[in-house]
Amino acid sequence: MSDFSAVMPMLPTHQTLMVQGTTSDAGKSTLVCALGRILADAHIRTAPFKPQNMALNSAVTADGGEIGRAQALQAQACRLAPTTDMNPVLLKPNSDTGAQVIIQGKAVGNLPAQDYHAYKKTAMNAVLDSYQRLQQSYPWVLVEGAGSPAEINLRANDIANMGFAEAVDCPVILIADIDRGGVFAHLLGTLACLSDSERARVVGFVINRFRGDIALLQDGLDWLEEKTGKPVLGVLPYLHGLYLDAEDAVSQQQVEQDKDKVINVVVPVYPRTSNHTDFDALRVHPQVNLILVGPEQTPPPADFVILPGSKNTRADLNWLQTQPGNWPQYLQRHLRYGGKLLGICGGLQMLGESISDPHGLEGPAGSSVGLGYLPLISELKADKTLRLASGELRLPDQPVVVAQGYEIHAGISLSNDDIQDIGCGWLSNDGQIMATYWHGIFDTPQALQQILHWAGLSDSKTVDFNSIREQQIDRLALSVKQNINWQKLNSALQQFRPL
Repeated sequence: MSDFSAVMPMLPTHQTLMVQGTTSDAGKSTLVCALGRILADAHIRTAPFKPQNMALNSAVTADGGEIGRAQALQAQACRLAPTTDMNPVLLKPNSDTGAQVIIQGKAVGNLPAQDYHAYKKTAMNAVLDSYQRLQQSYPWVLVEGAGSPAEINLRANDIANMGFAEAVDCPVILIADIDRGGVFAHLLGTLACLSDSERARVVGFVINRFRGDIALLQDGLDWLEEKTGKPVLGVLPYLHGLYLDAEDAVSQQQVEQDKDKVINVVVPVYPRTSNHTDFDALRVHPQVNLILVGPEQTPPPADFVILPGSKNTRADLNWLQTQPGNWPQYLQRHLRYGGKLLGICGGLQMLGESISDPHGLEGPAGSSVGLGYLPLISELKADKTLRLASGELRLPDQPVVVAQGYEIHAGISLSNDDIQDIGCGWLSNDGQIMATYWHGIFDTPQALQQILHWAGLSDSKTVDFNSIREQQIDRLALSVKQNINWQKLNSALQQFRPL
C-alpha cells in the first residue's frame, strides 16, 4: 500500500468524504474513527459527522446536548470535544415501531416510524445546518452513513446516506464486511440498487475484517475493479480483541479471564437496554467475568449484579419480572446470600418503590411498582437531564475519590432519609445495594476499583479504560493507515466529478 506521509501533501486541502456500508456493522463507524485519528495526527483539522443515527448508546456533549456514542468516540479520535452538530438527528427506539427524536441534541418528541418518514424533510434542515457549521470550521469532514444506501423502502426523503451525499455533493467510500461472506455480492448488489448519479459518487471500495493471505483474494479484487470501474482502496485485516465503544448492539465479544482471581458480574440485557458501554471497562478487566444474560436465559450465580439503563424503564422492568429466569426471585436470593447489587439510571429507578410516567414519555401513561429495594420514588418528566458529571464517590470504609460520568435521563427520583448519600448516588443502609444516575462511572479507574472492592474483589487491579480506548483508537488507525492505498484514494478524490 502507498505511504500516507508521501501522499498527504497531495490530498485536497478541504474535503467532505462520506463512508457508507453495504450492511449495518460493515465498519463505517470504525473507518471514520480511524481516518479521523490519521488525519488529526497529520495536523489536518477534521470533524466527524453522522446526519442521522439510530442508537440507544448516547453521549452528553460539552454544549449540553445528546448525540450517538459512536460520534463521541469519533470526536475523540479527531482529538476534539464532541458537539451536537456532529450528530444532528438521533433516534432512540422506545418500541418496535417508534422512537424518541432528538434534533441537534434536544428531544423534540416521540414519533411512530411512519410519522418520522414524513418528518424527515424537517430533520434535513437541521442536518444541513449542522453540516454547514462544521464545514466552515474544519477543512475535512468525515461523514458516516447509516445502515445501507440500498434499503429501497427508505430511499424517499433519505437524509442518512445518498440523500445527504447528493445534497452536499460529496464523494462516497463503500465499505463491506468480508467476515459475513458474500462481500462481492454485497458491493455489486449495493451499486445496482443506486441511481446513476448516486453510483457515480462511489469513488472506491474498502473490504473490512479480512482473515488470511490477501494473495488468495487478489483475483476477486481484480474482478471487482474490472466489473465496476472503481478501485479497491484497501483491505483491512480482522483485528482480534479490538475494544471500542459500540454504536448500538450489545457486544457478545468474550475476553480471557484470570481464573485465579475472578469476580462474577451478571448484567441482564433487556430489550431497550441503553448505554451498555457502561460495562466496557468491566469487559476488559482481567479479574472480572462479565456475564450478559439475554431473553429466555437463566441468570447464573453472581458476586455482583448490575441493572443497566433503559430507554423504556417500565416496559423493561416488566420484561425483567416476567422472564423465565425469574429475576425478582433471583435478586432476592442473591442479596440473601450477601451479593451486591447496583442500578444505573433506569436500573436505579427499577430498584425503587415506584416509577410513574404520567405524560406517556416512554410508552403508555401510567405507573409501575418497582422492585422495592430502595426508598426511591421516580417520575418521568418532559425535560430530560443532560449533563457531564464530576463529584465524589464516598463508599464506607474507603477513601473518597473524585469520579466522572454523565447523566441522560427523563426522570427524577426522590428519597427519604432512610438511605445513604454517597455523592454520586445512594447506598442502602445495609450496604448491599447501590444506585446512581451516572453513566460511565467505571471509566474512572479509582471509582471502578472501589466499586469492585465494595462488591467483593478486595485486591482489584487498576484498569484505566480511557487509556485503553486511546490505545485501541491508535491501534485501529495504524492498521487502516498501513492497509489503505493512499495514492488510489487521493487520485479518486482528485478525479471525483459527480454526474
